[in-house]
Amino acid sequence: MRRARKVAFVSVVPSPYQRDLFSALAQRPELDVRIFYLERAAPDSPWPHNELAQYEEVIPGSWFPLWRARWHFNWPLPNLLQFDLAVLNIPANAITTQWLMRRNCYGTPWIFWGERLRLQSNPWKRRVQKTLTAPFGNATAIVGVGSAAEEDYRRRFPNTSHFNIPYYCDLSGFLAQPRRPPVPGEMTFLFCGQMNERKGVDLLFKAFDRLVAENLNVRLLLVGREAELPQFIQDLSVKARDRICYAGFQPPERLPEYFAQADAFVLPSRYDGWGVVVNQALGAGLPIICSDAVGAGHDLVEDNVNGLRFPSGNVHELERCMEQMLNNPETTWNWGEASRRKAVSLDPKVGAEKWVGVFQTLDHG
Repeated sequence: MRRARKVAFVSVVPSPYQRDLFSALAQRPELDVRIFYLERAAPDSPWPHNELAQYEEVIPGSWFPLWRARWHFNWPLPNLLQFDLAVLNIPANAITTQWLMRRNCYGTPWIFWGERLRLQSNPWKRRVQKTLTAPFGNATAIVGVGSAAEEDYRRRFPNTSHFNIPYYCDLSGFLAQPRRPPVPGEMTFLFCGQMNERKGVDLLFKAFDRLVAENLNVRLLLVGREAELPQFIQDLSVKARDRICYAGFQPPERLPEYFAQADAFVLPSRYDGWGVVVNQALGAGLPIICSDAVGAGHDLVEDNVNGLRFPSGNVHELERCMEQMLNNPETTWNWGEASRRKAVSLDPKVGAEKWVGVFQTLDHG
């Protein structure tokens, strides 16, 4: 009988969503997984401190801020020679990442697993990004988080193996919630995430304000960290402000009840490597509006099937999508049903099966 393959995953922080997949991987009999985190909790992610599983461990270390990013450094690093394979799911700007990649994980075959890189318009930032990501070309394989990421990495690093494995998380709490019955001529849009410019919340407010000015019966439910919300609110009409409910940050276990209060989900990001809230919106049975800059939108949102996609930064198109859903309640309801059907394929066990498939493919490569 073949022994279990020993695989080390190195990730940033024990987020509830990553841990769903890691738990599914740990249950696979053909795998012996160990998860290493760069930190116990991120300052901008106030998730509850749940007890770590026996296969999880936080590497000693710290971080420092530089160029609006956090640069992690950790020591001592795990002995990766004890493993058959290492999977790095950590940002390229971490000193820990650079050390592991440039030392080729001390001789252990390794995979980089990451979201689509952000397109840099600044030439200097492009050069820095190219330098930091250059070691990706030495990886045994690159696994993109979603098809857009896979295509991007394939273009940048054509001489290595490429795969697509998006994020998988437990959606049972969302699937268990009944959908909100539609009210003709009325619609509540939900946004869940950090209230900042990168997420396009300012664009959402502008589109929403225009709909309210047209005397349409729309409401906006906001869930997430406040961030830049106060300054965005200032630019809204009083009438629009009265139609916004801000619920603040909510722990993961309470999110299903908030998603169940909405008729549609909106994610108008200027950039989102993936966007696990799209997974959650599927589980909640919500039709989805998202920009083409949302990685998850390329895989999980089909135009006129379970939602609509619009060009990032285009307020007019965002407004049109929202109004289209409002004016077509039966179609919008059916799109929500299609979302829920898609959610079934996003179970963490499916993700674990895909990872096993990658490992087996590399064995025969």
